Amino acid sequence: MGPRPNLLTRRAAGVASTTLALLLSTAAVGVVPAASAFSAAPGGESCAEPADVHADARVKAGGTAKHDPNELTAKQIREREADLSAALRERANFRAGAGATTLATVTIPVVVHVIQRDSTRAGGNIPDSLVTSQINVLNQAYSGATGGAATAFGFQLQKVHHVTNAAWYPIVQGSSAERAMKTSLREGGKNTLNLYLGELSDNLLGWATFPQRKLNSMDGVVALSESLPGGTATNYNQGDTGTHEVGHWLNLYHTFQGGCSGSGDSVGDTPAEASPAYQCPTGRDTCTATGLDPIINFMDYTYDSCMYQFTAGQASRMITAWNAYRAA
Repeated sequence: MGPRPNLLTRRAAGVASTTLALLLSTAAVGVVPAASAFSAAPGGESCAEPADVHADARVKAGGTAKHDPNELTAKQIREREADLSAALRERANFRAGAGATTLATVTIPVVVHVIQRDSTRAGGNIPDSLVTSQINVLNQAYSGATGGAATAFGFQLQKVHHVTNAAWYPIVQGSSAERAMKTSLREGGKNTLNLYLGELSDNLLGWATFPQRKLNSMDGVVALSESLPGGTATNYNQGDTGTHEVGHWLNLYHTFQGGCSGSGDSVGDTPAEASPAYQCPTGRDTCTATGLDPIINFMDYTYDSCMYQFTAGQASRMITAWNAYRAA
């Protein structure tokens, strides 16, 4: 399949924040690797686990990352799936007793931290207009306006916080500096998306943490600032690093998780895929199971111009995970 239709036009229009109804059902959780916009050679994805927090990243075509393999291990997947089941049981018991809310539509408050070395654009000081455009892209992608399934989620910008600190620039995945940065800056509860923007280490475009039952200070999404719509990261500057990493934050795996065997990404309507797809391939089919590789899916590694879709199964998995982990 080719690039998404009329996406640039839709994004320029700046669709406002929206929430869409979706019935609660069980679904899968996922994460994606990220790479820097300024590297030149192809590579895989990064998968880091600071302390007890699983994290994942997105790697660009032509990029290399510090960590291998490109996906969670089978053991990590089993642990996460077991934890999701346990969290859902807890939530069901809580609803039967104290009455915890099960949500079908969600507006996610977003706090953005722009990490900069100095006050120049070269030093990371991006204009707030790029942040606003990123929120618009998230709302379009998660509402289904780009051509995929509608999800339950909309995004509402609460604050843009510019932080000048050379010790945190670039942001180094899994480092003590990253922990110090997030411990110092993170705001809100489990339902608040904290988005950290800046130059990144190890040729990464971004990374994210999976949800947990107990809030950890590392919770959130990190993205290359120049991957925002209008940024300078060629082929990765339409905002879909943010879309991809928020998918991980909402408990989606990569479409190529587990390759051609096993439960894959734990979503039934994403065709099996043996390995990440890069750039914008046509007719790629790496597994014998039904369906071409889902190179148009936000949870693969293709160019931003190629990805425009979440599936209904992914939408279901995200709202299930939200009710298990992040709903009040």
